[in-house]
Amino acid sequence: MANFTQMLEEKVMPVAGKIAGQRHLQALRDGIILTLPLIIVGSIFLILGFLPFDGYPDFMAKTFGAAWQTKLLYPVSASFDIMALIAGFGIAYRLAEHYKVDALNAGAISIASFILSTPYFTMFTPDGATAAIKVGGVLPMAFLGSKGLFVAIIIALFSTEIYRWVIQRNFVIKMPDGVPPSVSKSFVALFPAFLVILLVWIIRLLIENTHYETLHNVVGDLLQDPLSRLGGSLAGALIAVLLIQLLWSVGLHGAAIVGGVMGPVWLAATDANRLALQGHHAMPNVVTQQFFDIFIYMGGSGATICFALMMLLFAKSQHAKQLGRLSIGPGIFNINEPITFGAPVVMNPLLLVPFILTPLVLVVTTYIGMKTGFAPKTHGIAIPWTTPPIIGGWLATGGNWRGSAMQLINLVIAFLIYFPFFRMWDKQNLQTEQGAPK
Repeated sequence: MANFTQMLEEKVMPVAGKIAGQRHLQALRDGIILTLPLIIVGSIFLILGFLPFDGYPDFMAKTFGAAWQTKLLYPVSASFDIMALIAGFGIAYRLAEHYKVDALNAGAISIASFILSTPYFTMFTPDGATAAIKVGGVLPMAFLGSKGLFVAIIIALFSTEIYRWVIQRNFVIKMPDGVPPSVSKSFVALFPAFLVILLVWIIRLLIENTHYETLHNVVGDLLQDPLSRLGGSLAGALIAVLLIQLLWSVGLHGAAIVGGVMGPVWLAATDANRLALQGHHAMPNVVTQQFFDIFIYMGGSGATICFALMMLLFAKSQHAKQLGRLSIGPGIFNINEPITFGAPVVMNPLLLVPFILTPLVLVVTTYIGMKTGFAPKTHGIAIPWTTPPIIGGWLATGGNWRGSAMQLINLVIAFLIYFPFFRMWDKQNLQTEQGAPK
């Protein structure tokens, strides 16, 4: 065990620390987080639009008219369908903050560049027609939402890097001292904004002369689709969870670091399920953000809520009893830092075994359960990750009791994996306490 701990300290921790401090990953994570409040608000209306109660649609139609569902889902479109715009602004803003340049200008330039990279037309099929017609002068809502998320990310990082490069080399227009600061900042951003827009415009013109036609098609074929296939597979989910747990093993927030890379993939998968729900189609994706938040990480990373219950109910050592009372409250809301750093789990070879093994097993059981139809796939409803178990499974699957049943099965499995390690850990604590000088 001592050799294992030494290996974590010497080999894993330095690399993981560098990854955690990487400014682009941090900006990506924080920019994606900016979309979550809007998506959660939209999810509330999505739940209300598809409550699985007999007679509910008829009641709503009689009360509010035949178009009740369309009108109720307006806020859903106003939140989900602009996630690329919000994320693009947020990522550019946070990255500019890291470079200590004007973040507001960076966000505005990112949005303008993203709009420039997006085609100004959409294909529309009129009622009764069989062929779609090209409608110009519009921005396709699909590209402003999850479908354009990867382009928004690339544009935000690219535009902000160009912007800060120009600013830091002082290639700017400076105004006299008497000019108001807000006006002066606008002129400072004038040349870098022109350069970014010029470069994105040239890129767009070049791509239009290829078979890809748009930057969105390039990114979709070369980046988004391969990442989505990997991130949406069982193997991809297992790799992601393994990396998350290994990072937590050395005290780093694994979910935030890995989520910075895979978050856009899982968020796009969530939105694809949401669109399928609104279109009354089958859910296409098993692996979504809610797959992890609700069904794997019950009690927090490592599915430690069962460990908290064991300490509360079966502990013999005073350390475990006190930690159980302290951790059960946060654990119900999927917060497990009291356990992670209080047991501790971090750098503890004995507890790291179930801490890493349990979520990997739960990924397999949940994936099989949803793939076979035993449990429903998540409905694209972005409920908060702090939603307590059992309730979370019910909400994430559109009010289906089998979602809660899947969580309950996972809790039993987690309990069985953790319990023998808990007994050994508790026994060690008890021996230490009994042998301690009074």
